[in-house]
Amino acid sequence: MTSTISAYSEKIKEMSMINLICSCLYPQPIHSTQYQYGVDMEVKPINKRLSGQSFEVILKSPTDLSPDRSSPLASPPKRDVSLDELQRRLEAAEERRKIQEAEVLRHLAERREHEREVLHKALEENNNFSKMAEEKLNHKMEVITQNRQAHLNSMKQRLREKERHAVEVRRNKELQADLSG
Repeated sequence: MTSTISAYSEKIKEMSMINLICSCLYPQPIHSTQYQYGVDMEVKPINKRLSGQSFEVILKSPTDLSPDRSSPLASPPKRDVSLDELQRRLEAAEERRKIQEAEVLRHLAERREHEREVLHKALEENNNFSKMAEEKLNHKMEVITQNRQAHLNSMKQRLREKERHAVEVRRNKELQADLSG
């Protein structure tokens, strides 16, 4: 049993982590010490140290790539453009510019129309408010005038009543003075 444990510990010291995991899954040893990641990258383990694993990552330059694989940085081949094609493109661009300009003008016209509507509505509301305030004020003034007139009429009525009473009192005084005298 101790020989098995010592054999496993020796094996762990010699193998990389991936090899260790693979050796647990597959009992046959994997002899490759280089790993390929895609076409343009290669990973080699370096001498193991006590502090951990170390690897050397080798990136192949684009010139090392196989000729059948196209370079991702290469631009697509340019095709020759005829004068008619250029003219057609220019006309299409001019048409797009005109359409965009018409759209902007239409949007501005809609905005102006909306502003006019809002201004018209505000003026209409202001006029309605002014008319309502004026009608309210006129009604209030009318009520005040009617109340004042009614108050004056009642004061005149009381003055007449006092005047009649005074005349009656004077007449009664004269009658008494005539009777006693």
